Amino acid sequence: MSKDASPALVCLGEPLAELNQQPDGRYLQGFGGDVSNCAVAAARQGAPTAFITCLGTDAFAAGIRRLWEEEGIDAGGVRTIEGAPTGLYFVTHDPQRGHAFSYWRRASASSRLAPEHLDRELIAGCRYLHLSGISQAISASARAAADAAIAIAKEHGALVSYDPNLRLALWEGGLDEARAVFEATAARCDLLLPSVEEMRQLTGLTDGTAIVERCLELGPATVCLSQGADGALLGTANGVKHSPAPAIPAVVDATAAGDTFDGALLARLIDAAYANRAAALATQSYGAASSIPDRAQIEDFSLLA
Repeated sequence: MSKDASPALVCLGEPLAELNQQPDGRYLQGFGGDVSNCAVAAARQGAPTAFITCLGTDAFAAGIRRLWEEEGIDAGGVRTIEGAPTGLYFVTHDPQRGHAFSYWRRASASSRLAPEHLDRELIAGCRYLHLSGISQAISASARAAADAAIAIAKEHGALVSYDPNLRLALWEGGLDEARAVFEATAARCDLLLPSVEEMRQLTGLTDGTAIVERCLELGPATVCLSQGADGALLGTANGVKHSPAPAIPAVVDATAAGDTFDGALLARLIDAAYANRAAALATQSYGAASSIPDRAQIEDFSLLA
């Protein structure tokens, strides 16, 4: 498959079913998973996007497939594992502590992804491969698949985008293992998309500019550090620039805001201001995939102010 015929962006990771708590105590059923959210965000900005993972045959897996079909995401690289469940998470909201997540993902279909499941032709033909630390942390076989996908992408001249998305509960070896995998992957990626909170844990640094400079030392050509309400820092060999976040009303639900940032940024190729607007809009309604704005909503963002 030539790069002209292949989707520009290939995302590798774990889609999840979502149950999101509403103000009346009921739960809104939807879909999430960090890399899947990123894929939806990129597709809604018009980027040709494909996904690589494993799914089972339960109702949640069918729903995820329907979501991707509706969004125009190519699922040709998705492998089916009969009888394997779809991972599930609950989102709860507290006025003081914000949102919290509870996960049920052990032995999920996505955690069984292995190198032999990869669509090599799909990866070889893309322009950008995106994955996250969660893609690596859910199992040893998934980590091996992520490493193999990076190798295929680099061999064929594709750029690698990586969001560490640190979730310490997923790493059996704790922070030391997570840091070692992060540093090894950052050295192989071209675009690094961390958040300031996780990088403070992984680097021990607190200043955003110092964090970006440290990340650049690891090897990526570009680092875009998301800082929530403080916007983003974009770092390259030419220095570090700040992109402020737009003013928004009170946050309703920040689920998928960071993933939306990643997808919008990939779609616009290092347009941090555009990604900031996308992430801000993603906080204005409940849910993960359901809250991700499309291009028209982002371009009309001034109407919100």
